[in-house]
Amino acid sequence: MTTTATPTALGIREVSELTGLTPDTLRWYEREGLIPLVKRNSDGRRRYGPAAVRFVRLVQALRRTGMPIAEIRHFVELGPGTPEHAVGRLRILQEQEERLHRRRAELDEDLRVMRHKMADFRDLIARGRNCEDDED
Repeated sequence: MTTTATPTALGIREVSELTGLTPDTLRWYEREGLIPLVKRNSDGRRRYGPAAVRFVRLVQALRRTGMPIAEIRHFVELGPGTPEHAVGRLRILQEQEERLHRRRAELDEDLRVMRHKMADFRDLIARGRNCEDDED
């Protein structure tokens, strides 16, 4: 679809610099149907309006949280942010939030275990003991 770019629209390089995503990643996201709002100007160059940039940031955040591409695609396929589509999109985000809370609890426990072991090692090192000594 060819449209006239608005003055606030950004090119792919500018969006890459803003988000830290490579232009290749942005193109791949678009091909995979993860960024639905990218327009093209009369010479065929991608132009990202404010809504497209916000959507790129959302996809980026969802990927960092570990959401699978298929689930992000499903989120996009539910349709635009209209009220009738918002319920399904909200459910997907809530489910991901629940997964993140569970993962955070696991990571907090793992961090506690590691800190305990580091304290053991510091104590053994301070006493000049072998870190593999079997001592409680």
